[in-house]
Amino acid sequence: MRPLLLLALFLFFACSKGTQSEPVAPTVDTTVTSIDDDLDGPIGRPATGYGKDGSYTVAKVSFASPTYAGKQVEIFYPKEATGSRPVIFYSHPYGGEESAYNIGLYEFIAKKGYAVVFAPYPTTGVTVDERYNTLWQSFKAAVKNHPEIIDTRKVGFMGHSFGGGASFALGYRAFTKEGWGKDGRFIFSMAQWYSYQLPDSQLQRFPANTKLITQVYNDDVTNDHRMAIDVFKQINIPATEKDFILVKKSVLSSYTYTAAHDLPNTRSAYDAYDYYVIYRLLDAMIDYSFNGNTAAKNVALGNGSAEQVTLPSYRGQALTPLEVTDNPSPSFLQSKYTFPCNSAENPRVSNCQ
Repeated sequence: MRPLLLLALFLFFACSKGTQSEPVAPTVDTTVTSIDDDLDGPIGRPATGYGKDGSYTVAKVSFASPTYAGKQVEIFYPKEATGSRPVIFYSHPYGGEESAYNIGLYEFIAKKGYAVVFAPYPTTGVTVDERYNTLWQSFKAAVKNHPEIIDTRKVGFMGHSFGGGASFALGYRAFTKEGWGKDGRFIFSMAQWYSYQLPDSQLQRFPANTKLITQVYNDDVTNDHRMAIDVFKQINIPATEKDFILVKKSVLSSYTYTAAHDLPNTRSAYDAYDYYVIYRLLDAMIDYSFNGNTAAKNVALGNGSAEQVTLPSYRGQALTPLEVTDNPSPSFLQSKYTFPCNSAENPRVSNCQ
């Protein structure tokens, strides 16, 4: 890795590690204070359908990271729900070591009645394999420590950038080695970085009930879309159970909804794109994967259906529709990106288009 480049790049996200301290005792049943209800931009949250906020109160339990000294693994969950809940394991981008960076996403998941595990890993000073191990050990510890919250029969892996690339190897290990997700499993990868620990032979052995959304952003200049295209095409998930989604920006007279590398995040631009582009599709993906709802499939994996790609309008101007395909191809030269597919850092470099 290139530590100086990574530090310069991801300080942009304003996510600092802070000073390390001794681990503290687990915090149980802490009710989370919700973020401001007013989204940036003129378009508000969905009032109905997928993407609408759930009715549960968000609570949180945390415990010391098993491998990252001074850091806490956090589980957000619905306080009023009884029994263990289906769970999403979230892998953050470089620099996103604090849950506040994307707290809106975790709150949304918990409000809808599900658990989500956030596990910090070091941005610098360790290898990629050590970061993967930190994520894995944290997820395992969450399952072991809190069976009253987490139901591993229905499982999703979700990640952004480094975490998007990592979600495939982590999901494969969970699905095949641990048996998690036997009653429902999916992967939701965003702005994917290089994927390690993921040979083609492994990509051909994902369980039959695995679903996939791969999402990339048109104005991303960090991660080459070819990394996401490679894994999307090589994985053995049938076309009917996966979609490759390109998000483009929308320019209104008073506000621009951006489609850059930092989508989604709650700190710099928490707006309708978070809800309609990310949360809405995730909400439907959960319902389809875990409950078999075919109406939900038409939103999450609609193969370009109107219900999937159409975004709201403001004063007669519609936001740019999502572009969905099962046969993606790159739109830009590799030279556009900080991390091109053909870099020697990419363990899957032979698959670059």
